[in-house]
Amino acid sequence: MSWQAYVDDRLIGSQQLNKAAIFDVQGTSVWAASPGFSRDRQDDLLAAIGHGSRAADSHEVTPDELKSIVAAFNDKGDKNGVKKVQSEGIHVAGERYVVLKAEDRSLYGKKGKEGIVIVKTTQAMLIGHHPDNVQTPNAATVVEQLADYLVSVGY
Repeated sequence: MSWQAYVDDRLIGSQQLNKAAIFDVQGTSVWAASPGFSRDRQDDLLAAIGHGSRAADSHEVTPDELKSIVAAFNDKGDKNGVKKVQSEGIHVAGERYVVLKAEDRSLYGKKGKEGIVIVKTTQAMLIGHHPDNVQTPNAATVVEQLADYLVSVGY
């Protein structure tokens, strides 16, 4: 199965998520994404050297947001175990989410009734967004199950 098929069939196809993407675990490479949720890093590089004018769509995951997500996973927390992301929130695709869960493998966030579920595997990082008519635990189950499968096959 291709990475795009995982996004289309397993994540979006679940009808629990309306946007999803899979990145490498360092957040530097887009492996697959639903339309408009991520752009290739090449777009940023071309724009930086003046060979492209594509600005980030407000609904796309940006390289800076990915850096923050990776930092959140690497943060071991203060003396009480509270991670920075828990007090500051997390930004994904231009939106700020209040963090409900911040563990070594998973970050869950809410903005009103919408939510974001981010799960890290050995080699990949899955990001799923659920709309306001889906509960976060239902969306989380979909993303976590795909992550479990990817880990079981070496990713």
